[in-house]
Amino acid sequence: MFKRLLILLAIILAAGVGLTAYAFFEARRDPVVRQARVVLPDWPAGVAPLRIVLLSDIHAGGLATPPERLERIVAQVNALRPDLVLLAGDFMPGHAPIDAATTTAALAPLKALRAPLGVLAVPGNHDHWTGLREVTAALESSGIRVLVNEAVVRGVLVIGGVDDDYTHHSRTAEVVAAMRRLPGPRLVFTHSPDIAPQLPADFALLLAGHTHCGQAVIPFYGSLDPVSRYQDRYRCGIIHDGVLTVIVTGGTGGSLPLRFNAPPDLWLVSVGGK
Repeated sequence: MFKRLLILLAIILAAGVGLTAYAFFEARRDPVVRQARVVLPDWPAGVAPLRIVLLSDIHAGGLATPPERLERIVAQVNALRPDLVLLAGDFMPGHAPIDAATTTAALAPLKALRAPLGVLAVPGNHDHWTGLREVTAALESSGIRVLVNEAVVRGVLVIGGVDDDYTHHSRTAEVVAAMRRLPGPRLVFTHSPDIAPQLPADFALLLAGHTHCGQAVIPFYGSLDPVSRYQDRYRCGIIHDGVLTVIVTGGTGGSLPLRFNAPPDLWLVSVGGK
């Protein structure tokens, strides 16, 4: 009986080690490129669609995203030849403050991103925890514009960047009002998709991250730890919420370098008219 118990424990231990190893390598794999096409109201006639890359949850410098992996991801994004790159928050890992030099070094590969309409970013919850000032300075030194509850125009698009909702820094109504003052088709991007129900009926597209697509997703159950007040409603992929299309990326990194049934991904979204 004791020998059988030892064999059983050995099998359980081996399975646990194997599963952990699989989850570790899954977290560090090159992201899957997912694609979508979205028709936006008021798109100007004769204007070609724009190619937008959505990238989120980099968590640079952690075990999941060492510098060489981030360099590969940047090259992967550039190979897609986007018109615009949107970075939806969580640039650093963990909860403790990180000094400016470490933050700048970890995010340095992002300087190589190339897009004719530029690179825009919004903060995530980890950026507020680890040091938003340091993250913002590092990004802006790389030519990346950080939007904190602001609206800008890029090409024909009016883009609203909403600050992180998870840490209660979002000001969605203010961003909506700022966007209405600018002419053109509208796109909102933010870190947490939980702002979706706050958007008016004439807003058609929201891009977000934060969820890691569940990070560890159990078949027939769902994610072990939803980071949303709506549980798995906005967990991953394309969600049609009335007239609003929500696209949630699983992100490319993580503070915890483990993933199961939720591979890293980024999105190439084509936005245009009919």
